Amino acid sequence: MANTWSPDSWRKKPIIQVPEYNDAELLARVEGELAAFPPLVFAGEARKLKRQLANVCDGNAFLLQGGDCAESFAEHSADNIRDFFRVFLQMAVVLTYAAASPVVKVGRIAGQFAKPRSSDVEALDGVELPSYRGDIINAIEFDEASRVPNPKRQLQAYRQSAATLNLLRAFAQGGYANLEHVHQWTLGFLKDSPAVERYQELADRISEALEFMRACGIDPDTDAHLRTTDFFTSHEALLLGYEQALTRVDSTSGDWYATSGHMVWIGDRTRQPDSAHVEYCSGIENPLGLKCGPSLEPDGLMQLIEKLNPENEAGRLTLICRFGVDNVEKHLPALIQAVEREGHKVVWSCDPMHGNTVKASTGYKTRPFDRILGEVRQFMDVHRAEGTHAGGIHVEMTGKNVTECTGGVRSISDADLQDRYHTHCDPRLNADQALELAFLVAEGLKTERALRGNAKPVVAAE
Repeated sequence: MANTWSPDSWRKKPIIQVPEYNDAELLARVEGELAAFPPLVFAGEARKLKRQLANVCDGNAFLLQGGDCAESFAEHSADNIRDFFRVFLQMAVVLTYAAASPVVKVGRIAGQFAKPRSSDVEALDGVELPSYRGDIINAIEFDEASRVPNPKRQLQAYRQSAATLNLLRAFAQGGYANLEHVHQWTLGFLKDSPAVERYQELADRISEALEFMRACGIDPDTDAHLRTTDFFTSHEALLLGYEQALTRVDSTSGDWYATSGHMVWIGDRTRQPDSAHVEYCSGIENPLGLKCGPSLEPDGLMQLIEKLNPENEAGRLTLICRFGVDNVEKHLPALIQAVEREGHKVVWSCDPMHGNTVKASTGYKTRPFDRILGEVRQFMDVHRAEGTHAGGIHVEMTGKNVTECTGGVRSISDADLQDRYHTHCDPRLNADQALELAFLVAEGLKTERALRGNAKPVVAAE
């Protein structure tokens, strides 16, 4: 960490994608109140995630990162959190079985409230208002009062994150993640899904393996790895005043950590090397993500890596590639080659969502599922050709039966989007599509494993 860094040094740097608050005094009071609140996550948990991501960096694990586009206050419920977690566990089981190696589980949850926008304003029926920037900043309703940035919303975001984390920890460590429940994670509305049929076949094989292990004296009662799982949280570090308020010194190491989530990332719109967002993230010790879009050149990526991971620490930096299906082969090989040439240790992850957003004929913003699958396939193919490890996927998904992305095994059409289009910002994969995507990635991991001939030992996640 540079000697000039401090939790507020970002305030001296250029910044974009942040709201203009009308009441500076109220904002300062809210940030001061947050600074006195307990941390949401702990430094030791962030270090544990970094160790697990180092395994991904070495090719011995796979990163599954996913969750809501933008969490909302209105949809915060135990059922929604549980259903998301169920689908996430299903995806992780599919990937673990295919790769025969650990899957690092990181949710876009318990903090993913702020969203960058392509325009500062939105227009509807001739009326122009400030853009909706996420529930932590303003409200989605299209009226003047709702769109005024309100600092007090940060307090509600904190409390919702704390409650969500409490439930997620209970699910992950309290027995809900027990592999003996592998059949019970399927959501009711998916019973007739072809993807679920494949999942149930896999679950049957896992159950048989567990019966064999139990006969050998190994079962969830004697081995915690079979009944619990590590689950981490992440979000885009966009609202830096909120992040600063929750930045704390770790008493055991003396290092600074963001305690708003285990992992934070820098978006494609805010990754300028001399920007406030890069400055803030350069000084915290959490694992970091960096969104890499088509405009990022190899030299620019090298400059960012030097700023964000100067010690070349494995597990510190995940490059989240979001090119769009038409741009993967144009841009990804050059970035990989530059990283390999300089010997940088990074995790390569694919975000197949953000580069594939289109407007449907009915006017809804959507993401065609075939384009999402196509980007993941190309991402894995390019890494295979370059001899590098396609280390993860980063998706916007939900456990709800929404109709927001077209295609998939249920062939959602443009006309179907209006049925259950519930997102507060960008379209998400529904549970059926998320599971289908997991099976596609699983096939790619099987191919990678076969080509490697299991040359590298499988390293268990800590």
